[in-house]
Amino acid sequence: MIEQLFGSKTRVKLLYLFYSNPNRSFYVREITRKIDEQINSVRRELSNLLSIGIITSDNTNNRLYYEVNQKFEHYEPLLAMFGAQGGKLKTTVKSTKKAEKADDTNDEEFDFKSLGNVELALFTGQFTRDESTGIDLLIVGNVNQNKLGKFVSELESKEGKEIRYTVFSLEDYRYREQINDRFIDILKHAKKQLLVDKKNLLG
Repeated sequence: MIEQLFGSKTRVKLLYLFYSNPNRSFYVREITRKIDEQINSVRRELSNLLSIGIITSDNTNNRLYYEVNQKFEHYEPLLAMFGAQGGKLKTTVKSTKKAEKADDTNDEEFDFKSLGNVELALFTGQFTRDESTGIDLLIVGNVNQNKLGKFVSELESKEGKEIRYTVFSLEDYRYREQINDRFIDILKHAKKQLLVDKKNLLG
């Protein structure tokens, strides 16, 4: 139904990918891998989305990156349709068969609950092309270190790159805020993709 409305299965997959990952940048082969479509089809639909203004592109280190255009006039309604739902982040789109499942789950949602009590989690660094913090993943809360190590390893395998991550307890994070810690200040101004923020720690 949605594919008929938007004219292309690849286009719909791209919309799910971009709107479920605001502030995150992807290059063509990474997109092709994540949505499991042919590169020519991906290139064609990226060109279409660019011409409409739904996404933007930028060349960094001789590699062309794409991300959703949050200034697009219809950004909000498209986000409501294609974005992450119920507080769960979708890192890729469902296949047609998975989309027909009644429970509407996604194999690649990040299950932070399994790590413990995660108050804040976000992507930055390699994920958003902002190296100001020097990390790619921040987690705040009381987490199981063994499960966290496994989680990061699985994430590295999926992303095909090493992930630099930092973990704070909630008390440590708030203390750093109180003393105007430079890292926290940089973090708040960095380009990031928010995954979890139970207590609105980032304001």
